[in-house]
Amino acid sequence: MRAVRLESIGSLTMRSVERPVAGRGELLVRVAAAGICGSDRHMYKGEYPTAIPVTLGHEFCGIVEEIGDGVTRFAGGELVTVDPNIACGTCPACTRARPNLCERLTAIGVTRDGGFAEYVAVPHAQAFILPVGLDPVHGAFSEPLACCIHAIDKAGIRPGDNVAILGGGVIGLLMVQLARLAGAGEIILITRQQSRRQAALRLGVTHAFDPNSSDTVASVREVTKGGADVVIECAGVSDTLQSGLKMARRGGAFVLFGVTPAGVEVPVLPFDLLINEVDIRPAYLNPFTHSRAAAMVASGALELDALVTRTIGLEEVADVVVNAPLPGEIKVIVRP
Repeated sequence: MRAVRLESIGSLTMRSVERPVAGRGELLVRVAAAGICGSDRHMYKGEYPTAIPVTLGHEFCGIVEEIGDGVTRFAGGELVTVDPNIACGTCPACTRARPNLCERLTAIGVTRDGGFAEYVAVPHAQAFILPVGLDPVHGAFSEPLACCIHAIDKAGIRPGDNVAILGGGVIGLLMVQLARLAGAGEIILITRQQSRRQAALRLGVTHAFDPNSSDTVASVREVTKGGADVVIECAGVSDTLQSGLKMARRGGAFVLFGVTPAGVEVPVLPFDLLINEVDIRPAYLNPFTHSRAAAMVASGALELDALVTRTIGLEEVADVVVNAPLPGEIKVIVRP
């Protein structure tokens, strides 16, 4: 079969490899759709820990083709979304119901072969059944949506709260929709690209600001009359981390979600954080939220088609991952 392999840092290519089989407790999934994530670019550059060599692709949806020994809850032919993050279940974090912080966490498409391939073998416990007839492209959004749901849980948005979201990529636009469904009042998006600001306005934001042409901290504080109740940082950039902390009202929450390259340091003013009691809440991965994301995708509550800007084949994956996103690009979906 064909698979896109990270063979070393800075070396990503499509190869012909042996098709996997479903081992005991596993399913063999024929990949129907997979999303390209910013984390794939971080892994390619060596900015996020991963196994090497490995087939990338941790956001995917597919059809159950083969069932391994010991699996009884699948019959074959089901459309499934897969939670890529596999916790050990026994370390201190796992026994405290924090599987995203597992000491021995492994991940499909990160430390074991993933969904940028025609087939992938996965533990059956990681697979969640989607409705027959659902567009697999929508199913591929389950993993990033699950991570966003965890961030929204951490944010604790209450009806009427004012929310500022920094970053207008697919994550920021999913956060916009989740904040709207949570009952947020003012929803403000900060992003440089005009096309993304326009998309956000169609999806429910009340204000969209360009950091290149306005003082976004002042703009957010003016719109919210003193600062946002919740700020969600989705860009993973030093500048947005610093400005986002200044956008929160006194006693407000700052949700750190965007992935910065390992080792990046950001200066902060501890005195300001202290006297303003800004509550910094990191949100990492998707603890117990993948089933909720699958249910939300199945419900049709989110506008997902508007987030897909390009569909490609496996032969184009390396080129997309290696290069920066195109202007206006939101989500690239791979159809093997």
